[in-house]
Amino acid sequence: MNKLIESKKFAALVKRNTKYYFKDKFMFLMSLLTPLILLVLFVTFLRNVYIDSFKQSFPEGFAVDNRLINGVAGAWLLSSLLSVSSVTVAFCSNIVMINDKIEGNIHDFQVSPVKGATISIAYFLSNFIVTFIVLTAIMLIGHIYLAAVGWYITAADALMIIVDIFCCTLFGTLLAGVVESFISTQGGLSAVSTLVSSMYGFISGAYMPLSQFSEGLRNTLCLLPGTYGVGMMRNHYMNGYMQAFSNAGLPDGAIISMRNSFDANLYLFGKQIPLVGMYGILLGACVILFAAYITIVIIKNKKKY
Repeated sequence: MNKLIESKKFAALVKRNTKYYFKDKFMFLMSLLTPLILLVLFVTFLRNVYIDSFKQSFPEGFAVDNRLINGVAGAWLLSSLLSVSSVTVAFCSNIVMINDKIEGNIHDFQVSPVKGATISIAYFLSNFIVTFIVLTAIMLIGHIYLAAVGWYITAADALMIIVDIFCCTLFGTLLAGVVESFISTQGGLSAVSTLVSSMYGFISGAYMPLSQFSEGLRNTLCLLPGTYGVGMMRNHYMNGYMQAFSNAGLPDGAIISMRNSFDANLYLFGKQIPLVGMYGILLGACVILFAAYITIVIIKNKKKY
């Protein structure tokens, strides 16, 4: 009976935290703003740069449908946006937890007959739900763009993209939960969110392919689990386009070169990491982060009593 009561309290807190976030429509739009700005910048300024980069992998005289070229460039960018946003949005949408600390709502929860662990896990789950919804919205907008310029994504890859979003959101939410457990001011949240937003895309290889970095830096960045979230997205967004290139007569060597150049293939100390290995590394990091989050929750609850 006590477990049932506690589960109802947990569900009520998750619902409250999620509604609290979406009640402010401006907050939701701000979560979408950065990815949408990047998408607009790509369409208006950077599209030709990416297209030219892909064409450098073509043998002399090779011609292909413009929809295929436009589509693969857009798919590469969308994989970058979604993988980066899974972390940056998670840090921003965790504002509900920070606001409760600032406004003193957390003290009301703590004196109520609700366990501290229930309150903390409710923040995590609601942040996951919010981030997943935001990323799904970004994905749908991006897919509308890809459908307009050139859609070559198979149904299987489209399904796996949703799985990738789930895994990346889990990683981003847990990372935000661990880091922001120590933040209790609006200024602290703004500082951390700004730092993550400005740096994460570069250190994960989302904004600039890792193949463009020196070998030492590339190996160092490949030690970070977030890099493999980007790699997972790259694979499922680019698979259909690579197959279309192959069907159009592009040599296998050129396709492999393209996958290497644009991080669909990732290498650590010269060894290629298979797709299943990317999932294993990212989900393994999630397990470690979850254990760290639970440990922080337990320590903080002990200090209160």
